[in-house]
Amino acid sequence: MIITKIDIYRFSIPMEPFTIATGTMDYAQNTFIRVHTDAGFYGVGECSAFPMIVGETQDTCLVMAREFARLWKGQNPLDIPARLQQLHDFTAGNTTIKSAFDMALYDIAAKNAGLPLWQFLGGQPRVIESDITVGIAKPEVMAERALAFRKDGANYLKVKLGKNATEDIERIKQIRAAVGPEMHIRIDANQGWSFDDAVYALQAIGRYDIEFCEQPMRTWFDDRLPELMQLSPVKIMADESVYNHYDARTQIKTKSCHYINIKLAKSGGINEAIKIHDVAAERSVPCMMGGMLESRIALSAKLHLVYASPNIQFFDMDTCKLGHLEDPCVGGVTYNGYFLNMPESSGIGADADEAFLSKCEHFSV
Repeated sequence: MIITKIDIYRFSIPMEPFTIATGTMDYAQNTFIRVHTDAGFYGVGECSAFPMIVGETQDTCLVMAREFARLWKGQNPLDIPARLQQLHDFTAGNTTIKSAFDMALYDIAAKNAGLPLWQFLGGQPRVIESDITVGIAKPEVMAERALAFRKDGANYLKVKLGKNATEDIERIKQIRAAVGPEMHIRIDANQGWSFDDAVYALQAIGRYDIEFCEQPMRTWFDDRLPELMQLSPVKIMADESVYNHYDARTQIKTKSCHYINIKLAKSGGINEAIKIHDVAAERSVPCMMGGMLESRIALSAKLHLVYASPNIQFFDMDTCKLGHLEDPCVGGVTYNGYFLNMPESSGIGADADEAFLSKCEHFSV
């Protein structure tokens, strides 16, 4: 099998403004690709640039996508390690756009085998219930949103913090009072706190029965995570501190986290995500499947990966519920409340809507 052509789309999804500690996004800066083959079918890939976190923008993704496409034309898409190594040899980093190309390879491989991707990866379906995220706002506004989610049937809240430690404590106090004692609450500081703020906030927030805290500090304070682990009553989940399985190994060996958040945009795709999962599983460190602002296309790929990854025990898979004003996907994963369901079809089982694509800037290599 040979790659014959790659189509690249500026896949901008309008959305309600979404705020975290590092900034606000008012549209999803996504890129969508189709990797065509001489076998009569193509593979799809999608990535979501989050410049405040990963350092890539939609424009950088589009530029690198054209470079990657030139490398892959005429190559065998079924040799996944070789194709990915081409990208790594060409450029360091750029994990977000690499994840779209990685995804397309796995879609092709599973379609070629006539299997759903989860089955190609050796997994099996299981019940998956996502959390739902409350963006940063005034404490009373966040409490109102949290209560609305509880009334809508949500059982797991992910609360964005990291702007101001004292206000963050008040945010959690009001949210817990609003939703009651039974709802699961996890928090994400998105690197927003200093070490002292993290100690202060987590020791105060611990009384509100918090499941865990994602990435309390900037990665340049990673050397202080073991100390924070000893001082915090709230368990710590590494997010931006773990891009690859080498990072995962370091975090685990230094006793810097209880859990690890896997995101395709950080890892560069499914191939590296599996390695992170396996390193963590070997050391009994549970993982979470997270994301940026992907549509149901990439979400479908993530659900397939979850089915094949038993050590992924937490599910932050609400990206399509965070204010997307359009759904550009056909087929693929669907929500039943906060539970995710995957239809039976080969490959990823999702594609872009042609009407949506007709509005997108398009490049073909």
